[in-house]
Amino acid sequence: MRKSRLSLAEAKEKYPDWYERRIIKKERRGRWTVKRDLYDWWLHRIADEIRVGHRFYGIMTLAIYAKKCGIDEDELRRDAFALLRPYDDMSVEDINRFTKDDVVCALEMFNEDYVTFPRDDIAKLSGLTMPVNKRNWRKQPVHLQGARAIQEINDKANGTNWREGNGRPKGSGTAQARVYEWRQQHPEGRKADCHRETGLDPKTVRKWWDCPPPAVRFENGHITVRVSPSQELSDWLLDALHDGGQE
Repeated sequence: MRKSRLSLAEAKEKYPDWYERRIIKKERRGRWTVKRDLYDWWLHRIADEIRVGHRFYGIMTLAIYAKKCGIDEDELRRDAFALLRPYDDMSVEDINRFTKDDVVCALEMFNEDYVTFPRDDIAKLSGLTMPVNKRNWRKQPVHLQGARAIQEINDKANGTNWREGNGRPKGSGTAQARVYEWRQQHPEGRKADCHRETGLDPKTVRKWWDCPPPAVRFENGHITVRVSPSQELSDWLLDALHDGGQE
C-alpha cells in the first residue's frame, strides 16, 4: 500500500470536500466499470500462461478484475475453483501443492478497495506482461467511432476535412492557404466576405487572417514552395511574354 504524504488532519484542511465524502460519509471512490472483455481475457491468460510461483496471484488478480468489471461473485468462484486442479497439477513437490485454501484466500481480493490496483504491480505478481490498451477495452469499431466523432468536431473548428486526406479542408489546400489566397485576390476584402465565399468557419478565418502559410509545405503528395519573384525576374517574364506575342 502506498501511504499519502499528508496526515489525515492535513488532508482535512487541504481537501475538505474529499474529507467529507470519504471520511465522514464513508463514500466509495468513484470509478468506471470496465467491460467484461478484460475479465475474460485475463481468465484465459492465467489458465494458459501462469507458472508455479505465480498461481495464487493469478487468481488474486482475477478477483480484482472481476470486481472491476462487475462480474458476479458466484461466476468468479466457479472460474477460480475450475483452476484448482490444473494449478495443483503444476506442482513439482508436495511443499508447493496448490490447495482449496489458496483459492479462498486469493478470492478475498474481490473487494472494491482493490479495483485501482496498479497494472504494473499485477504484471509483477502474475509474471505476465501487461500491454497498454489505449482503447479502454472497447471493441475497435466502437473505439474508432469515437475517434472519428472527435475528429469531425476538430474539422468543424479548423475548417478541415479528414475524409479528403490528411486533415485538408474541403476543396484543395489547407485552411491557412485558402485564407491567404483569398486575401491575395481580394486585398480590400473583409473577414465576413472571406467566410461567405470560401465557406470556412468564421473562427478559422480569424485564426489565419494575418498568418500567411509557410514557404515550404507538403500538399497532395508534393513539396510546395511559395516564392516571391524578384523585380528582375518579373521584368524578364514580361519581356518574354511580350516578345512571344510579337512573334
